[in-house]
Amino acid sequence: MTVASTKSASTKSASTAPAPAVGRLPRFGPQLVDGGVLFRLWAPKRPRVLLRLEGDSVARAMRQADDGWHLLEVPGAGPGSRYWFEFEDGLRVPDPASRFQPLDVHGPSEVIDPQRYRWRDQHWRGRPWHEAVIYEIHIGAFTAAGTFQAAIERLDHLVELGVTAIELMPVAEFPGQRNWGYDGVLLFAPDASYGHPDDLKALVDAAHARGLMVLLDVVYNHFGPDGNYLAAYAPLFNDRHHTPWGAAVNYDGEGAALVREFMLQNAAFWIEEFHFDGLRLDAVHAIKDDSANHLLAEIPARLQRAANGRPIHLIIENEENEVSRLLRGDSGNPVYYTAQWNDDVHHGLHTAATGEYAGYYHDYAGDTAKLGRALAEGFAFQGELMAYRGVPRGEPSAALPPTAFVAFIQNHDQIGNRAFGERLTAIAPAAAVRALAGIYLLLPQIPMLFMGEEFDAPSPFPFFCDFQEPLASAVRDGRRAEFGRFPEFADPQQRELIPDPGAPETFASAKLDWTALAHEPHAQWLALYRQLLELRHREIIPRLCGIKGHAGRFELLEPAALRVDWRMADDSRLTLLANLKNEPAATISAPTGRVIWCAQPREQPSAPWQVIWTLS
Repeated sequence: MTVASTKSASTKSASTAPAPAVGRLPRFGPQLVDGGVLFRLWAPKRPRVLLRLEGDSVARAMRQADDGWHLLEVPGAGPGSRYWFEFEDGLRVPDPASRFQPLDVHGPSEVIDPQRYRWRDQHWRGRPWHEAVIYEIHIGAFTAAGTFQAAIERLDHLVELGVTAIELMPVAEFPGQRNWGYDGVLLFAPDASYGHPDDLKALVDAAHARGLMVLLDVVYNHFGPDGNYLAAYAPLFNDRHHTPWGAAVNYDGEGAALVREFMLQNAAFWIEEFHFDGLRLDAVHAIKDDSANHLLAEIPARLQRAANGRPIHLIIENEENEVSRLLRGDSGNPVYYTAQWNDDVHHGLHTAATGEYAGYYHDYAGDTAKLGRALAEGFAFQGELMAYRGVPRGEPSAALPPTAFVAFIQNHDQIGNRAFGERLTAIAPAAAVRALAGIYLLLPQIPMLFMGEEFDAPSPFPFFCDFQEPLASAVRDGRRAEFGRFPEFADPQQRELIPDPGAPETFASAKLDWTALAHEPHAQWLALYRQLLELRHREIIPRLCGIKGHAGRFELLEPAALRVDWRMADDSRLTLLANLKNEPAATISAPTGRVIWCAQPREQPSAPWQVIWTLS
């Protein structure tokens, strides 16, 4: 979907509170001017702010302007100049809109020239959403070097695989040298451990040259726990709302106008300056905003202007299964947001393959009807009571087209939130995983692979970070205590075996071993994924352009077997027959229509873990 509409729309969380008003606002961050740099900081809590350039023995007083802004133009400063802001109590902070932090989150910010990089993607116009095959990447673990430049070396592999879009886990500056990215605190600065900002531009440029879209995961629901100084000089948090990370970011309280503007400028920054093709917004259910114009309604309108006619795709993660977050138009298609992650498809397929039932899997285990509904209609929970949560969950989703949902069988959360970060093939039979891959890679929903999945990477993906003490111990002990709720970790000695997130070896274990491609069974897995994605490009994608809502319907054949039919955009019928258990299914008969893929021999339609796709 292209961000194309700017008409007003309300969201579920909107109230009668007025939208914070803003006038003409300065841009956050330093600006190169003739012969120098204009430095600026929004610090309404501080009557006096000093600017200290690295190497200067004396700090310079900044001029106080309207609305809490402090400004200073410094002749002779330029790209490469490093600086801090200082307050009267001695607190020294980096620029919250720093573009580069070469010495990490507590070090000085560095001025860069945003025009230095010479782009070569002038003819890139993006790709339509229905062509998307997404590949989720953690830059630090994707290659041995763990840099933006090193990632370029693997792009040809992704093109040959059949991927059309890469999605980077968050890259905003985080504390230390390793992190999943969700603890970012300086949202405009690509993390220095991955390289210079120009290296990120080079990665996007190289991807575009190969026909790959590049999406970025961004976090607007919280800040990380180390290195975020904003609250010391600006009204960053609102205690009226609470999130799993504490007080919510202030999007609707006193002083919220500039906090909102900070985030809106950040979202546009990635599109304008780095040429990203879209954003994935993390956990939007934790973006607490009771104003009349929810932040989620403002972001797409801002990005429309930033994109300058280029198609931009916006994806959300929303545990509440709220269809209203997509802001449907009269046609039933998403208006503002292109798609959202579909955890229900993951949970249904995962429990079928593994038999796991603890925690949130409890509501899906053994319930093939919920899986059928998620495959056919988008969400399994569309307003029904979810026992694990104890409250109703979701909104009706069948009216949305299948392409409004992103389906997966592995991602960073579902692997890394396990105690040992095991990938699916480590906990489920190979035949079951093959069947799951055959389902979601040909599904009319948009598929997303997690890096290394295509060759059954032997490396786990555990949770890792690089905090200093005492936070490092608190994270380690808290994680182990959390898993203590599960029977297998009731013994404290078992909990001690859970990897320490802060240990360098935990991060090292997550790095992909690309040499595995030369060996079995990894080469066979790669061949399977290539076959399935080639088939998707040939048979499925051409039939997705213009697909409507209410396209799918499902039928439960027996407790672990189902049939799903979709009416495709060209009026053809796509049919899935699946037996999701390790024994024959008596009710699956020989398929009608043209068989385009089969997980087991076609002569055995009722075989264990059988998946049959047909077109008619």
